[in-house]
Amino acid sequence: MEVRVGERLLCLAALSCVFFADSVLGKYVKGIVNTKEDWVFLTRFCFLTDFGRLDFRFRYPKSRCCQNILLYFDDSSQWPAVYKRPEKNCYQKEAVLRPENNQVINLTTRYTWSGCVVEGDGDEEVLSCVGGRSFRSVRERWWYIALSKCGGDGLRLEYEMKLTNGQSFWTQHFSADEFGILETDITFLVIFSMVFLLSCYFAYNLKGRQLLHTTYKMFMTAAGVEVLSLLFHCVYWGLYARDGVGNGSLKILGKLLFSVSFLVFLLMLILLGKGFTVTRARISHSGSVKLSIYMTVYTITYVILFIYEAEFFDPGEVLYAYDSPAGYGLMGLQLLAYVWFCYAVLVSLKHYPEKQPFYVPFFTTYTLWFFAVPVMALIANFGIPRWAREKIVNGIQLGIHLYAHIVFLIITRPSAANKNFPYHVRTSQIGILLSSPKGGEGGESFPHHAYGNSSFLGDSQPNFTELFSIQSDPVKTVEETVARKGPEVPRNSEQKIITTAADLTAILPPPPPPIPPRPATRSSPLPPRLPSFTEYFSMQSGGGGGGFGTKA
Repeated sequence: MEVRVGERLLCLAALSCVFFADSVLGKYVKGIVNTKEDWVFLTRFCFLTDFGRLDFRFRYPKSRCCQNILLYFDDSSQWPAVYKRPEKNCYQKEAVLRPENNQVINLTTRYTWSGCVVEGDGDEEVLSCVGGRSFRSVRERWWYIALSKCGGDGLRLEYEMKLTNGQSFWTQHFSADEFGILETDITFLVIFSMVFLLSCYFAYNLKGRQLLHTTYKMFMTAAGVEVLSLLFHCVYWGLYARDGVGNGSLKILGKLLFSVSFLVFLLMLILLGKGFTVTRARISHSGSVKLSIYMTVYTITYVILFIYEAEFFDPGEVLYAYDSPAGYGLMGLQLLAYVWFCYAVLVSLKHYPEKQPFYVPFFTTYTLWFFAVPVMALIANFGIPRWAREKIVNGIQLGIHLYAHIVFLIITRPSAANKNFPYHVRTSQIGILLSSPKGGEGGESFPHHAYGNSSFLGDSQPNFTELFSIQSDPVKTVEETVARKGPEVPRNSEQKIITTAADLTAILPPPPPPIPPRPATRSSPLPPRLPSFTEYFSMQSGGGGGGFGTKA
């Protein structure tokens, strides 16, 4: 069959073939059929129970009379019984229709309801049929429109159809399975915008405390891209509601951004599970290679899914994106990511058990998220009626994404009351750790430390008392301070000496041996004994005038 459509639809189809099959739902469709077959499929639409309407205009040469428009619905005895059934001929496919339901429109002047008249077109007479048909059923149904001429010499027809549901802006051009998608997308756009703005506010506070790490920036990126995705979807559906055509490139861009947001968020979860920015400053070389390979395979699988949907999805069937080999491959990769996530979290907890307040709720909540996507896909494929699938899946999918973003926003909020806060190392200290002379793996791991939220101040200034608690060589610093006995000792705003918990026993010279007692004779007093810093310096007020602390 050769189908030629208008310029605008051709552009949209070309774009769709690159990424995925844009749905031919709804709407306003036109084209030309010229084939030697005697039965062909034209389009499909999901009508409401009482407000479905088809308005049509058909033209074909009178010499090709008489052709029929066939209206099948989704009952198992109708469309599934004839579509892709090569064992059935044209007559058998027409026989399943019920004449009492007015499911056949004879495109001839003898059939009054077809609205056909003979017109001249140069030297050739053509039949021009203009009319309409209303649809009523016990529930929302998919209706499939086909063209036939049994026992003839092929089909030749120019068609133009407008399929609508009522007259409301929110329903007219939408197929019944798309009802509510525009309203749902607008609602989630508002909510995700609030999440993104709140994350920006939290990021401002974290930056003031030097705790704005790469993983939090990845979360902000995922939330921002999600907002852009919903914005493009809302604009597309708004234009579609106005004219029944829309701009397919906007929908393509929205889906691509949705996929990018998902991949960035997935990568962030795996990195946090491995302890990046929580228990370590960087990922090992082998871990980076594995992550790169995994994310590349995941991205390629997404591309294959779009291509498969464009090339192999049949418009005569109501299919779901995950109902394909590439879709099942994505579900498998999601489960593989979960296994990796579990292993990474367990290893992180093994080495840093003090991080349980973060990792336990983190692991629990995102276990649900990892399984939500595959479970949703299976339910959509086998448990949701096809006439309601698209709108239900759209709402569930957005709800899953919102759940993931809100949970992360809550457990990373910069509040002293947040016992789950993950970060404790300042961004200004990571470079010191990586350049530590210890090198190797020791330079990658963070020291064991209490949660950073315990030192949150009322303003946005960093706590400089803790800023220097992690040094590349803290022992040397204290030693030099003791040796030099400089005139000034670093003090904080309360005139207290800044101290460290380093054990100085290994670096300070041992105290001199005791002097044996001498005979009881008058002698000069013994020289004063130097203090022994066996454990650490304690904090001492400046009122005493002493520069050194006392032994704890």
